[in-house]
Amino acid sequence: MKSVVKLFKLGSSPPVDKVDMKCKQGENLLCVFLFFGPELPQEIQNKHISKPKRCSRSEQKAHHRSSVTDDHKSFMQHKNRPHPGPAAPSSRAQISIAVYRGWNFFLLIPCHVESPFIACLEAIPHQLLASREESLFQSLHSGGCWSDLSHLNLFVLCLQMMKFAWDNYKRYAWGKNELRPLTRNGHTGNMFGGLRGASIVDSLDTLYIMGLMEEYEEAKEWIQNNLDLNSNGEASLFEVNIRYVGGLLSAYYLTGAEIFKQKVMELGEKLLPAFNTPTGIPRGVINLVSCRHGFPLVFSDHVSIGGLGDSFYEYLIKSYLMSEKTDQEAQKMYYRAMEAIETNLVQKSPGGLTYVAEWRGGILDHKMGHLACFSGGMIGIGADDGPAGQRQHYLDLAAEITHTCHESYSRSATKLGPEAFRFDAGAEATANRLSDRYYILRPEVIESYMYMWRLTHNPKYREWGWEAVEALEKHCRVDAGFSGIRDVYASTVSHDNMQQSFFLSETLKYLYLLFSDDDLLPLEDWVFNTEAHPLPECRMMAGHAERKRKPLFFTSHL
Repeated sequence: MKSVVKLFKLGSSPPVDKVDMKCKQGENLLCVFLFFGPELPQEIQNKHISKPKRCSRSEQKAHHRSSVTDDHKSFMQHKNRPHPGPAAPSSRAQISIAVYRGWNFFLLIPCHVESPFIACLEAIPHQLLASREESLFQSLHSGGCWSDLSHLNLFVLCLQMMKFAWDNYKRYAWGKNELRPLTRNGHTGNMFGGLRGASIVDSLDTLYIMGLMEEYEEAKEWIQNNLDLNSNGEASLFEVNIRYVGGLLSAYYLTGAEIFKQKVMELGEKLLPAFNTPTGIPRGVINLVSCRHGFPLVFSDHVSIGGLGDSFYEYLIKSYLMSEKTDQEAQKMYYRAMEAIETNLVQKSPGGLTYVAEWRGGILDHKMGHLACFSGGMIGIGADDGPAGQRQHYLDLAAEITHTCHESYSRSATKLGPEAFRFDAGAEATANRLSDRYYILRPEVIESYMYMWRLTHNPKYREWGWEAVEALEKHCRVDAGFSGIRDVYASTVSHDNMQQSFFLSETLKYLYLLFSDDDLLPLEDWVFNTEAHPLPECRMMAGHAERKRKPLFFTSHL
């Protein structure tokens, strides 16, 4: 059955009582009415419903756990409990109207559309929706299609997921590094050498980009008053760099707030002694007070583009792009590395899936980690600047790897991917070892979806992103946040009680950007670090103070 959208702005012509709500046989007619104001207009109250329907908290919870069908490739053909609305005029032609009120925002939507859309409007400030009003009317016009509305739905749902994760962190783990949502307390750990507030620093730019300004100001105030960089412990240089340095730098370039610059300069000085080695390759661990560094550099015979190797390859191409394509050494190193990776590691499975194996002592290990799934996006953004005539080859390779990583999700019971998956002993993009079956809210697969969408605009990448949203909502959302799961193949999930800081920094940010327009943090102007913190290319750095007067979240996202 075909679905037709008609969008109407209350207070403009035609008046509601003159709106043509007839629909043809075999069609669903969706009438969307938007209104901003303190009271529901009388014309709406008199037309089809007597009073607004507001979702209760229990109804919202039920909405979030609703199941979704994939009818006619539509993202939003929901089937569970309907909302109130007029009866269908015939058995084959359906007209649906319902109303929702939240934050002085009224929206009439079809009764057969189950909500994450309705429920999550509750969490979005009126000002944010108002700022997007005009772009909404440009995108959802009379005769529009379901996919138009679904992009608004997904945009709002990503905002709601971020706010839900943030609010629970603030309530139960404020100032700690991460939230334990099942036990409703905080986790500090020892990875950051005693530094606190990893989720706050990691979330700064996500909050700002999404326009959650009250939450952003809370985070900024905590950093100004409570972020103590004089912690006396052994810190991972890599993790502190990508999360704390990256988060503070990104927030500074996005907002121009001097406090972020002050903090990141102070932290950077504490990390520099780790680079005082004969090779210039830094030590892995440093004490932020004594500046002593440990863990001598050890070379191994393990080669991988996954954990412990991924960021090296990633930063070769990103250093080149960030330098406005002037860093010729980084460019040469990247494409030489790509040639070696394709020659030695890229494989094709019996089922036709392209994957990147690992090399151990001269022997191929036909395993690909979730961390390696970032490589689809990496190869994609490097397609333009390689050897002559190779652009399409690299785009094809990026698409094939991203497809394989999607298969690792689609072949599990939860539709979430394992930590590592194999291509031997009859396995095809599945984990045959119990120790590889967990999912800890990792972003790398979604990261490649976002890059491949920006590069190709193939709608399958947004469809795959929506599948990930559904799976996260169904299996990882708990009463007090989001949690990883121990076995993606189990029909009944067991949660690991950890809301990782990178879930707020990376996973939700990449989902939000996947469903946003390309002019939000365009790839030609911004480069994302390993933790998804956007940093401007060189030509942009001098103008960051000017940009802060034009907040990114006012950009059209629909």
